[in-house]
Amino acid sequence: MKVALIGHGRLGKLLSKYLERDFNLIILDEKKTTSELDKIKECKIVILCVPISAMPETIKEVSPFLSKNTLVLDTCSVKEWPIEQMKALLPNDVQILGTHPMFGPDSVKDTLFGTKLVLCPERIEHERLNEIVNYFQNHGIKIVTTSASEHDKQMSSSLLLSHFIGKGLLEFGATDQEIDTKGYRRLLRILETVQNDSNTLFRDMFRYNKFAKETLQNFLNSLETARKIIEE
Repeated sequence: MKVALIGHGRLGKLLSKYLERDFNLIILDEKKTTSELDKIKECKIVILCVPISAMPETIKEVSPFLSKNTLVLDTCSVKEWPIEQMKALLPNDVQILGTHPMFGPDSVKDTLFGTKLVLCPERIEHERLNEIVNYFQNHGIKIVTTSASEHDKQMSSSLLLSHFIGKGLLEFGATDQEIDTKGYRRLLRILETVQNDSNTLFRDMFRYNKFAKETLQNFLNSLETARKIIEE
């Protein structure tokens, strides 16, 4: 089966490493030409592996080259907004599946076994969804199926919050200390998951998740409460 992967950044490179083992993979980066886009017509699945903010432009680029019943899926760490863009900008005769790989280049070493993948079905035949689920489960990947809204709500209190703390530690300049504690070493482990991520990803995760602003404000309020305890 021919599969197109649009976007070849850090996550795109990771996914292509595994997908090319099972599929005839066509990889298109940001410099894709019309002749390269024309190859999408032969693909049964098109994976959009681009920044959240780049979704509308990318969708408009690939839409004219999609065949009927092509399955289009994204890999964004926010789900509601990208799915809304796909529904609005993709042809009505293509299928849509929102996905969020809960892993990346810094957390995966030699295998995807044991990792987690979130699926947010939007416009996809039941049989085809089952095929996707079975494929990933056969590779040892745990599948979590949920709505886009529930995904974003939970991510605002987990992934986004951990990235915010990690970004703060980076800006603070947190490093290994000779005199430390296990708690401090655990805290530094957050850096492993955020230090190689771009500022674009950091901004997009907060900008396009409708729950992020409230969650962040609640966290900042909690920090202020903790600060006041010191002054009592």
